[in-house]
Amino acid sequence: MIVVVGIAFSLAVLGVILMLLLKRQLREKYAIIWLFIGVAILVLAIFPGLLVGLSGLLNVEVPSNLIFALALVLLVGVALHLSWELSQAEDEVRRVAEEVALLRADVEALRDPSGDDRGEQGPDDAR
Repeated sequence: MIVVVGIAFSLAVLGVILMLLLKRQLREKYAIIWLFIGVAILVLAIFPGLLVGLSGLLNVEVPSNLIFALALVLLVGVALHLSWELSQAEDEVRRVAEEVALLRADVEALRDPSGDDRGEQGPDDAR
């Protein structure tokens, strides 16, 4: 029964990831991580002996403890990756905001070379 639940869960994860990709709600660079996780869950669900063998290889007495340890390592990795991406995005937003401020200052200087644009009437306001 647990094998069927594991296979259904992994197929649901893969289906959600593919649906988000097709709707362009998840970018490809993030989807790769989740597709890898979904495929790993599917392989472990189809072949439960792999987990027992891997836990024996790593000297982990209970295979479920190995799953928890792997999940913890994986989630820390995902959190670290997302923090790195957030840092990159903040740098990009700051750079773009600075460029917009400089361009705005240039446009305002081009509109009024004297630097005083208050009280000036445009050609439509002179009527």
